Amino acid sequence: MVEPSESLCARQAQLIDLLTYKAWANSITFDAVAELSPDEVLRPRATRFGNILHTLNHIWVVEDIFRHHVAGRQRQYSARNTDAPPPLSELHARVQDMDRWWIAFARDVGPEALDKVVHFTFVGGGEGVMTRAEIMLHLVNHATYHRGFVGDMLYQAQAVPPATDLTVYLREARKP
Repeated sequence: MVEPSESLCARQAQLIDLLTYKAWANSITFDAVAELSPDEVLRPRATRFGNILHTLNHIWVVEDIFRHHVAGRQRQYSARNTDAPPPLSELHARVQDMDRWWIAFARDVGPEALDKVVHFTFVGGGEGVMTRAEIMLHLVNHATYHRGFVGDMLYQAQAVPPATDLTVYLREARKP
């Protein structure tokens, strides 16, 4: 758990903790998926993104889109996923880098900057307006939502998904 200090307000510490939870859940999910055969990872399934790898890639793409938004840079995406995801090991490395980036951003942005409003255009069209703190909370929720689909696909592959609940993280993984 990140304790508030003179440089971190309680809200900022909580966002860092939630982003650290997301990184932990991502890591154990990738570990579980890596136990599957490549055929199972890519097996077409009745789900929005078609297979496990493409679903995990979608999480990364959305986080990269929002990274561009908070940095004030033009995004390079015209969709919320790429046509072809990278291999699982490469995607896992990208996700780990992304998780570290968001945790560092939350730590370094400063408490007063959490409420900075970010204006952007959604990939699907329409104007978006969110604070930096709202964006980070969205990314935690978004990843949790799609990891749930991955968990279902792991069951379909006769594998048991890891328990990625926040309560499990708080009990077993978070270091005081």
